[in-house]
Amino acid sequence: MRTYKRGRYWYVDFTHKGRRIRRRIGRSKRLAELALKDIEVKVVKGEFLGAYEDRRLVFEEVAEEYLEFSELRKAKSSYERDITSLRPNLIPHFGDEYIGNISTKHIEQYVAKRRQRVSPATINRELSCLKHLYTKAIEWGYVRENPAKAVKKLKEPPGRVRYLQQEEIDALLAHCSPHVRRIVVAAIHTGMRRSELLSLKWQDVNLRQRTVTVRNSKNNEQRTIPINSTLLQELKKTPRHIRSDFLFCDSEGRPYGDIKKGFRGAVKRAGIEDFRFHDLRHTFASHLMMGGADLRTVQELLGHKGLSMTMRYSHLSHKHLEGAVESLARQLLGTLDEPRVRDKSDDR
Repeated sequence: MRTYKRGRYWYVDFTHKGRRIRRRIGRSKRLAELALKDIEVKVVKGEFLGAYEDRRLVFEEVAEEYLEFSELRKAKSSYERDITSLRPNLIPHFGDEYIGNISTKHIEQYVAKRRQRVSPATINRELSCLKHLYTKAIEWGYVRENPAKAVKKLKEPPGRVRYLQQEEIDALLAHCSPHVRRIVVAAIHTGMRRSELLSLKWQDVNLRQRTVTVRNSKNNEQRTIPINSTLLQELKKTPRHIRSDFLFCDSEGRPYGDIKKGFRGAVKRAGIEDFRFHDLRHTFASHLMMGGADLRTVQELLGHKGLSMTMRYSHLSHKHLEGAVESLARQLLGTLDEPRVRDKSDDR
């Protein structure tokens, strides 16, 4: 058991029945010390009812504890997204409110306020974070109900899908520097996210079995992607640094932190408009669908948890099928002429 100060406030920090509990007491160190002694006495007498007993936890405390959980248990990108949702937005709004006093109505008022400034997608991300925070708060014994559960997500416009045609791919690769080109080829032929590519190590690549294993995924779930012949040749040409395990690294063996500058320059020189690195992932999925792949296969390769995200590519499959059927019509045009009536003289 201990007391500590964060910002302007003093807190008590202790463990009860295997669960860590932190409470904000006030701006007085002496008051925090007295509160801690009171808790110690209650615990010894068996009178302490747990974290929920008096709803003295404020939202900011639980949010900071949730971020600690997020950093340890979630993928880096998910943790960073939680920080973006909580620290600049949710914490300033709900920070001093007791966690058990925040109602569904309070959250709906927050949503209404945010709608004036940000997109539905941003609000939905914040709602998802808030719902999961309360789910964990219930598990930790801080509250009994999840007020965010009843708040419906906002309807989002269809997601943007921009992908490269073959001539654009050729132009882009022609204007990439060697190290950016290798990463771009890998992105086009695996559909991996930028963060997944930049964290790849040689131990994740099996050239003999022609597979690449994604370990640091957005969803914290491992997946395996086949290596096609184009990527295989590119990987065979990729130099391996003697002091680094990373697949894509600089001359010192350090993994590339980012390649935005080099990639944007190549896109500009190639004369390609409205294109981001993440669109290489769309390019992979779009060409798979146009090549006849089914949604489940694309979902698995992209690492989507559900089909809803993958469905954005389904229209490409339909268009491609329409073209295939129309091609069939042209091929069979001559066989659909009115058949000639058979004459008896044909038997003579």
